[in-house]
Amino acid sequence: MGPPEPRRRFEQIYTEHYAAVAAYVRRRADSPDDIADLLSETFTTAWRRLGEVPAGDRALFWLYGVARRTLANHRRGETRRTALTRRLGEELATWAGSPADRAPRAARAAFLRLSDDDRELLALAGWEGLGSAEIAKVLGCSRIAARQRLHRARKRLAAELAAADEDLTEYGPRAVRLAKESA
Repeated sequence: MGPPEPRRRFEQIYTEHYAAVAAYVRRRADSPDDIADLLSETFTTAWRRLGEVPAGDRALFWLYGVARRTLANHRRGETRRTALTRRLGEELATWAGSPADRAPRAARAAFLRLSDDDRELLALAGWEGLGSAEIAKVLGCSRIAARQRLHRARKRLAAELAAADEDLTEYGPRAVRLAKESA
């Protein structure tokens, strides 16, 4: 804490005005759970800006102003969080599950038979849409190494699909070519 004089001044302001500021915040807070946080932020601001707090009864009006701005900031944050939560909920509802859940059963089974490393490589490329350079950054390897690993993972997936007697033309010409290379 600071030197004794500022500390005493803050304690005096706190003791004299806490009840009034608490009542002000309590009447305006949207949720009882927020009151302690709002009061804490108000008096933290008073401590940080102690030199700006006016003397006497004007300190209460200054604290009301700080509490008012703290409440406004809190409400803006809540509005942003609510909007984000709603938007994410709508987005998740449109996805109706992960890409793995929407994949054909045989393809999903083939994917799950791969090693963790191969699945991660294929997921980074297919689901996240990353290219070799970005995958290299994620994995901490060179772009060439990432490209080679991805190629090998695709070959192994094509081989798994072929072994399951899956029609590889459904997955495109690359799958057919990779399955032939792995045979």
